[in-house]
Amino acid sequence: MLAVSERTTGAGGVTEGLIWHKPVGRDPDATFQQIACSDEDGIVFRSAKCDVPLSLSKTSERWCPDCLAIIRRPASDK
Repeated sequence: MLAVSERTTGAGGVTEGLIWHKPVGRDPDATFQQIACSDEDGIVFRSAKCDVPLSLSKTSERWCPDCLAIIRRPASDK
């Protein structure tokens, strides 16, 4: 699944983990990428879209619960 990452930071601005979001929009080169879970928020690219498995193996990474629900929703409900 194509995804964009939101970095979670701790003390001193050190990255502690990643939250993956489902991107939306037509411009793959846009600096600001809209995300499926919000009509207002988005991700400012630090890196490109990535192909991310739905089952994550790293404990420091997780899917946004709202984006994951959208991804898993049957096509007839989208």
